[in-house]
Amino acid sequence: MLVPGKAKWLAALVFLAWLVVIGVVRLVLVVGRYPLFVWVPVVTAWCSLSFGVSTLVLVVLSLVAALVLWFGLYPVSFRRHCWLRVLTEWRRATVYVPRWRSVMRLAELSKRDGRREYRPRLGRVRSEGWRDRVRVRMVPAQSPEVWELRREGLAHAFGARSCRVRVVRPRVVELDFVHSDPLARPVSVPAFPDVVDLKRVTVGVTETGKPWRLRLLGSQVLVVGVPGAGKGSVLWSLVWQLAPSVRDGLVRLVGIDPKGGMELGQCPDAFDRVAYDNGADAVALLEEIATEVKDRATRYRGVRRLWARSTGEPFTVLVVDELADLIAYQPDRQLRERAQRAIQTITSQGRAPGYAVVGLVQDPRKEVVSFRHLFTTRVALRLDEPGQVDMVLGDGVRQRGAAAHEIGEDTPGVAWTKQDGQREPERARAFHVTDDDLDTLRRYVRPAEVRAFPTSPEGVAA
Repeated sequence: MLVPGKAKWLAALVFLAWLVVIGVVRLVLVVGRYPLFVWVPVVTAWCSLSFGVSTLVLVVLSLVAALVLWFGLYPVSFRRHCWLRVLTEWRRATVYVPRWRSVMRLAELSKRDGRREYRPRLGRVRSEGWRDRVRVRMVPAQSPEVWELRREGLAHAFGARSCRVRVVRPRVVELDFVHSDPLARPVSVPAFPDVVDLKRVTVGVTETGKPWRLRLLGSQVLVVGVPGAGKGSVLWSLVWQLAPSVRDGLVRLVGIDPKGGMELGQCPDAFDRVAYDNGADAVALLEEIATEVKDRATRYRGVRRLWARSTGEPFTVLVVDELADLIAYQPDRQLRERAQRAIQTITSQGRAPGYAVVGLVQDPRKEVVSFRHLFTTRVALRLDEPGQVDMVLGDGVRQRGAAAHEIGEDTPGVAWTKQDGQREPERARAFHVTDDDLDTLRRYVRPAEVRAFPTSPEGVAA
């Protein structure tokens, strides 16, 4: 047995060893999380003591020159591997770590069980310049809805313009603290593409700077937004990108504009046929397209399962502006029911034989568009209510960051978009097509002479 004096010394040594282990672990964590903030001062002090101040100044000037050269030659690489890494460490060390405990307590996101406090754990922080992505492990029995309710308070607490909450996996959420909007400025239309890829039609840019692409081949597109949200931007951006194939007869556009041509009448030359009302002519055109779908599907039976450019038949895009005027607000019941049957036939059966529907509507309610599920690609521009976001993009999208109801009135064309099979929605902005651009489009697609559809089409990718 140990005498009392030796037992005290042994306990003190064990406690001291435990403190040393904790200190080493914390030091390793600090070095791992803030390598630049740790190693730069250490290396600077070592160079100053070992080689003198003059050598240190020379090294610093050489390093600055190398960074400037790196930025000048490879700005993208510099931003990704240097600037954003420094910014990430800086914001974690000066913004999130110092304020985390107090903000969690004041926002009532931490919980107490007797003397023990359960506090959400701050995880990885990654800055992208315009936003910070902060990963958080929630306390037990906490739901993402609790964080949704406190988004505005969290944004103000950490000096951001807004905050989005996205579920990563059970018990883990990611907070997007947005400092600026990369989509605040209109995006000019690019030059007409050399090759049209019907699976990846570029209609704008995403907030991460990548092209925003819509799939037409094998898909149906529903665009929803309140008046002034920018549905025309999405529509004309799509037509603009299809223009080379439209001009060559490889893609056929058919349009219905119940507003009397206020939208599609701006460039009717791009369309093979257009109906400017929601009456008998428009319904007859829909039924004609539905019949074409069935006839073409009959011809493809036993030959192919999906349209391809080698068929020698044009890919047809049916554009319906203000879809609700045809299928919901039409006062004539018979016309309304005929229009609904024709639209549902085209959207449900047109994918394989090479028919795509681009429907634009203001109200996404089930009573208005009862067959939303037939549209595999959905675009939510500015909406009035949070519940409408789930109506358009699917249940749970707001938990993954989609906030179409928060899009500002001064950014028409900004939207959240999602395709079937795609887990995360994307935020993007369509090209801004001006009246001058429409004049250019009209001159571009107007045929110089009547062209027959080529037997060996080139220039459109299936």
